[in-house]
Amino acid sequence: MSTKKSPFTAMKAEHESKEKLVDKLVGLISTIRTAGDEESKEDLKGRLLAASNKKLLHLLEVGGEIKSTFGSIDKAADALAKALGRAKDADYVKKLKTYAPSRLLDLYRTAEKRTKKAA
Repeated sequence: MSTKKSPFTAMKAEHESKEKLVDKLVGLISTIRTAGDEESKEDLKGRLLAASNKKLLHLLEVGGEIKSTFGSIDKAADALAKALGRAKDADYVKKLKTYAPSRLLDLYRTAEKRTKKAA
């Protein structure tokens, strides 16, 4: 029987320290975020340092998947709107771009399952 690592142990094993994990996250988030985001890297780093290890590891996983699958949050929102059949609804796409990355990813996965099930 294998035991699952605690978030602290996983963070230490993969990233050595919370600061290094946060630095990776800040870099990742700055590459996938939308152009209209106003928060500075220092403010973002301060917020992330206050977050739990579990949340940071989750953010890294979600951000990495968005970057590898879509490239940016804007492209993820466009892909979701297309999967939902609402790509021409500019207001809807604009609203999707305000969603959290994890919510966008979850909605996209659900929409993909629906289209595969229907086909």
